[in-house]
Amino acid sequence: MILNLTAPELAGLLIALVLGLTFHEFSHAYVADQLGDHRPRALGRVSLNPLHHLDPVGSIFMLIAGFGWAKPVPVNAYALRPGRIGLTMVALAGPLANFTVALVFALLFRLLNLAGVLDGDVPRLVGLSIVYFNVALGILNLIPIPPLDGYNVLLPLLPPRQAFLVQRYAQYGYFALLLLVLLSYGSSGGPLQWLFGAAAAIARLLTGA
Repeated sequence: MILNLTAPELAGLLIALVLGLTFHEFSHAYVADQLGDHRPRALGRVSLNPLHHLDPVGSIFMLIAGFGWAKPVPVNAYALRPGRIGLTMVALAGPLANFTVALVFALLFRLLNLAGVLDGDVPRLVGLSIVYFNVALGILNLIPIPPLDGYNVLLPLLPPRQAFLVQRYAQYGYFALLLLVLLSYGSSGGPLQWLFGAAAAIARLLTGA
């Protein structure tokens, strides 16, 4: 993937990657801290410094394969004041942060475009990449497969008996996720390619590009 990118496209992707993953993980840490779990703050995760959140290997995979990860924020569900529902709130914070970043930059893109400031390739590609990447990251993380956020959004909403049964199979989430990735790189496309296509369509709609 990275070998096929032009310099402006690579610049846009790198900036979008840093912004998207940083705000995503910061939001998990901030909401957990506000709800009573102060371990993320003690670990320096309540920060907008990208170095506190980016995982070198995960970032490389994101550039090469279009699928990667950041350092997960450790959360103690039992320390959250609202109880089980607190985990849902913490898990939702990441995707919601990405959607917020996408909306803010889409609005900024439209305003700058109307002002004639986005004439060059680099500013346009950076703006479009930030909107697209954050929409894609937000949607992707809502898939209810561990270790994605969607799993922790859904789990506390289940009755305790059903939640216990689901947790027994959580260890197989990585295999399900790997299968999802493998199914998405065939000649006929797949779930992730459909997701990225939907994210691109939403990004075009938001930016008017």
